[in-house]
Amino acid sequence: MELIRHKTIVPLVCFLGCIGVAMLVGCVSAPAPAPESGGGDVGVASYYADRFHGRQTASGEPYDRNAYTAAHRRLPFGTKVQVTRLDTGSSVAVRINDRGPFVKGRVIDLSYAAAKKLGMLRRGLVKVRVVLLD
Repeated sequence: MELIRHKTIVPLVCFLGCIGVAMLVGCVSAPAPAPESGGGDVGVASYYADRFHGRQTASGEPYDRNAYTAAHRRLPFGTKVQVTRLDTGSSVAVRINDRGPFVKGRVIDLSYAAAKKLGMLRRGLVKVRVVLLD
């Protein structure tokens, strides 16, 4: 009887332990960027390199460097956001159609056209506020 109980309980405990670990790992995510006064997420924006022009994005559509689009880690595809450069106040509205950026501290990856409108082509990285439009 003791042998049967041992053969039943050990696998059950292992199974429940694995489920618990999986649940904990599933709850871990990157910290959200810090919202500052004015609302929205604040962090660093980057932009796509020209070599990505024409390649498929996570949404399935090709990346168009001349469109006002962007990559965001969590926002649903099709979401429109306003990206405002904090040091100059310039802003641009973009539509989320890709996932990323996957670099700590970066909140959005902009198309070439959007980055050009923000005046960040020379600098490459700028601090921005991202606010939902819809």
